[in-house]
Amino acid sequence: MNDWERKSPLEWETYVNKLVKVAAIEKLVYEGWVITVDPVTASIVLATFPENEEGSISVVLGHAVQEVEILKEADDEMKQRLSAIFAPEESKAYSPEEQEKRKKDLKTWLETNHIPVTEQGESGRTLCVAGVLTINPPYGPEECSSSNEIILSRVQSLIQGFLEKQQ
Repeated sequence: MNDWERKSPLEWETYVNKLVKVAAIEKLVYEGWVITVDPVTASIVLATFPENEEGSISVVLGHAVQEVEILKEADDEMKQRLSAIFAPEESKAYSPEEQEKRKKDLKTWLETNHIPVTEQGESGRTLCVAGVLTINPPYGPEECSSSNEIILSRVQSLIQGFLEKQQ
């Protein structure tokens, strides 16, 4: 076990959002922005952004890490860019008014198609379909939850079609 693998998750966390140079076994050197460090394997997930190209992700396995040198701290723009790498497209922030409109439009559309839907929760933010499926804000296919996989799949595809039709 090397020094890198002996570090604690709190120590690894100090490397997140930093530009680093990683010296690995066989004299390999990697450079990139640390997105995260896997606490089980000590593997480092790096992002690089070559000019005029899409960003790329690489993983340096924990057992291969010999030394990690911090080169630069991320500014706010870079932190935002790094946090958006694994975020789904649909996760863009919606204002409370936009969320309410999305909920109302989806509920109306479901009712128009004879699908029973009610509002649940303290503030009525969760939609409940036929008592077996829930849809949470921002009311996309990914926010559907049900123990019945057939209903889940069908309602997700209906919502996907509804959202595509709206665009």
